[in-house]
Amino acid sequence: MFKKFIILFIIATLASCSSSKPAVATTKKAAAIQKPRVANTKKPTNSKPVANKYPSTNNTTEVIQSTSKTVVTSNVITDYVLQYKDIAMGNMQKYGIPASIILAQGILESGAGKGDLAMEANNHFGIKCHSDWLGESVRHDDDASQECFRKYTEASESYRDHALFLVGKKRYANLFTFEKDDYKAWAKGLRAAGYATDPNYPDKLISYIERYNLHQYDCQVTGKDYKPFEKSGSTPTKTPSSTKSSNSNDPNLYEVQQGDTLYSISKKFNLLVDDLKQKNNLTDNALSIGQKLKVK
Repeated sequence: MFKKFIILFIIATLASCSSSKPAVATTKKAAAIQKPRVANTKKPTNSKPVANKYPSTNNTTEVIQSTSKTVVTSNVITDYVLQYKDIAMGNMQKYGIPASIILAQGILESGAGKGDLAMEANNHFGIKCHSDWLGESVRHDDDASQECFRKYTEASESYRDHALFLVGKKRYANLFTFEKDDYKAWAKGLRAAGYATDPNYPDKLISYIERYNLHQYDCQVTGKDYKPFEKSGSTPTKTPSSTKSSNSNDPNLYEVQQGDTLYSISKKFNLLVDDLKQKNNLTDNALSIGQKLKVK
């Protein structure tokens, strides 16, 4: 009886264990909370263009005839002036040469920095070697074939040498008797002293000074009031297409045109410069537009 009771107790215990299922724990991953992106609402800064304080000119094209024929625009000339005006004013203060003259000569002689000598040798004033030059040099056709010109490591050296050249040569001594800001007297004096053979050299310098308001830099140095010149459009000069003047029917004569030099004329007619000078009883290299030369 006791054994039956134990057996029944065991069976009842087993039945109760099999009917109860263990609880299964489920874990759900919490959904990642995405933070909303904040839009950049900062407005872009508009950069204001820097105004050009230099007087504006119409962007016209012109030919500058110096040691090389250079075609530039008025904007190129304006940029040239802005680049070298401080050096020019410094030289005016130190050496007494008008800044306007320095800049005008730089424009004309270097083709506003775009001419062959300026690009190859940093020579902005067409200064030749002469016997006292000990620095580097380059060869370039000018009044004669392959003449010796001074070479500089940078343009500022050319500007300084230009001032020393005028101060140190006796033939330019008369220039320093003029007023510092009398650019017209200086322009004419440079031609008279032999700086250039072109008879129109003074007019060209004065034209650049007045068209580009270069006299303002003289006034900044002297402290005088400055009144800008009214700019007018420049009329391009027509280049003759023929080597002979239409006014001359004599094949033995040639009429000098703008930009001509003794060397360029001698090349046209297969002559030596000395022979051309001898034919025409010339004692120097100066020529005038319209002048008739014997070439045969």
